[in-house]
Amino acid sequence: MANISYKHFTLGIEEEYMVIDPQSRELKSHDQKIVHEGQKVIKDKVKAEMHQAVVEVGTDICQDIDEALVDVATLRKTISTIAGELGLWVGASGTHPFSHWESQLITEHIRYNEIVNELQEAARSNLIFGLHVHVGMENREMAIHLANSARYFLPHIFALSTNSPFWEGRTTGYKSFRTKVFDKFPRTGIPDYFDSIEAYDNYIKLLVKTNCIDNAKKIWWDLRVHPFFNTVEFRICDVPMTVQETITIAALFQAICAKLYKLRSQNLNFMMYSRALLNENKWRAGRYGIDGSMIDFGKEMEVNTRVLIYELLDFVDDVVPELGSRHAINNVHKMLEQGTGADRQLKAFEKNNNLVDVVDLIHTQFLHGL
Repeated sequence: MANISYKHFTLGIEEEYMVIDPQSRELKSHDQKIVHEGQKVIKDKVKAEMHQAVVEVGTDICQDIDEALVDVATLRKTISTIAGELGLWVGASGTHPFSHWESQLITEHIRYNEIVNELQEAARSNLIFGLHVHVGMENREMAIHLANSARYFLPHIFALSTNSPFWEGRTTGYKSFRTKVFDKFPRTGIPDYFDSIEAYDNYIKLLVKTNCIDNAKKIWWDLRVHPFFNTVEFRICDVPMTVQETITIAALFQAICAKLYKLRSQNLNFMMYSRALLNENKWRAGRYGIDGSMIDFGKEMEVNTRVLIYELLDFVDDVVPELGSRHAINNVHKMLEQGTGADRQLKAFEKNNNLVDVVDLIHTQFLHGL
């Protein structure tokens, strides 16, 4: 069989960081100072978000996982340095352990004003921090095919990324409460299956025509074929506490796309499951992280989540050497041993029952290993 090239599976990574007041450890509306200073150094790779206490960064298009690591590491170091010079801290967690959204300012911008005007409290309370991973595609036809199949694995990777156990000073009982907050938005969650890219485009056109949305970026699903780039964008994950976790998760998404592409090239297909079934696994992942069980729909039985993650590693194993991401993928073992960001946050809290300790952990882990 002819060799398959995986060169087009480039990576782009976006992370959302929280801005913290070092005295109170509360979220801090920084009036976009970090963004303005950051743009002098890293241009449009740093952006404002809807809430002023959020800073969003995005990498260039990276050819492989090593390039992505350098880019994300540089972004974290740059933002951390600029924040430090302004007397602020930054951190990466899906939610802030105790800050209340009511006291946080909204960024003055026409797009955010529109969203708040339309979605009201659902938008104002949406003070959450995510990770978005773009995987490059050869064309949009292939993108929709891979997106359809990749939906199955969203809960598995989401479980690994869980990093938001607290909300407004309460232990929520969830490993990711961020997704519960985001569920209040329309057009969120795991998407349906689309027969073709035309079917997807027609869906978008209908929504625009009927004034449901004014552009395709208001589709906030857990994964989407990007409206403007040739990428599949994975949006389900909490922003991970450390760079290494971000890179490992990005490598997994890339490997899943490459493996599904390889199957497609061999005229093999991955089983399609309904959104209703996939959502059962998403719920479990958000509630229990890697410590619960999920459903193996092929076997029609519950299986330990860690076992399913190991099975996923076996599934993608043959494409990993081609992608050159072995070291990043191997880090999954360490993540399963050390626990997710949520597990580490809960552990830090349990020592003294003090949420300030949790914020300190989030802050110190931001540049961990760099």
